Amino acid sequence: MNTMNKWTKTLLLTVTLSSTLALQSCLNDDDYVYNLGNYEGIVTAKTDTDGTFFLQLDDSTTMLPVNIASSPFGEKEVRALINFDYSEDPAGTYDRAAHIYWMDSILTKPIAADLGEKNDSVYGTDPIDIVRDRFNIAEDGYLSLHFRFITGNRGTKHFINLLPTNNPNNPYEVEFRHNAYGDNYGGQADGMAAFKLDDTLPDTEGKTVKLTLKWKSYHGEKEIEFDYCSPKD
Repeated sequence: MNTMNKWTKTLLLTVTLSSTLALQSCLNDDDYVYNLGNYEGIVTAKTDTDGTFFLQLDDSTTMLPVNIASSPFGEKEVRALINFDYSEDPAGTYDRAAHIYWMDSILTKPIAADLGEKNDSVYGTDPIDIVRDRFNIAEDGYLSLHFRFITGNRGTKHFINLLPTNNPNNPYEVEFRHNAYGDNYGGQADGMAAFKLDDTLPDTEGKTVKLTLKWKSYHGEKEIEFDYCSPKD
């Protein structure tokens, strides 16, 4: 995790989303823009069995936010962008303590149901691009993606989903789908989403496997591999 650069600040503070992907501001701190910490990242926001709000920083590292008493997302487990500094405060049973300056949830969804012949009409076949940066990652049972699409009407709802391909030779193959509902002309807009993998894909039983992501880009069919390991209890 590196010191925040100018591009990342822009992504974290002004990422443009369609109406269905709008971020929800979680910390109402008017001067957070001037108090950005040294680190930024994408985490899973969770509530422990005893009600403690904590963050899963990666597959193995947990973090206690010392300045947030309870989850701003309620009982929901979501992926979120954060800006923070590590803290010397006690972390209790968690790996690190941190002071959170800024946090926004991103769209968090399960893998969609395979509808067979209806997949194209429901989930769409419109192109979409994956912006290849470090925010695209498979960790903690989620696949998080930063994507880009064409839109001429910012009020039009675009529908994005992750589907299993049911490839008999690769149970860890998924497909990113986009339904633009006809809104395919105009300028570029960016969005982020996270898809929960471990409820649908087979348990990797502690092993790291290759997760294959396929999608239809504006330049043809594409695919990329991620390292993926099912989260441990």
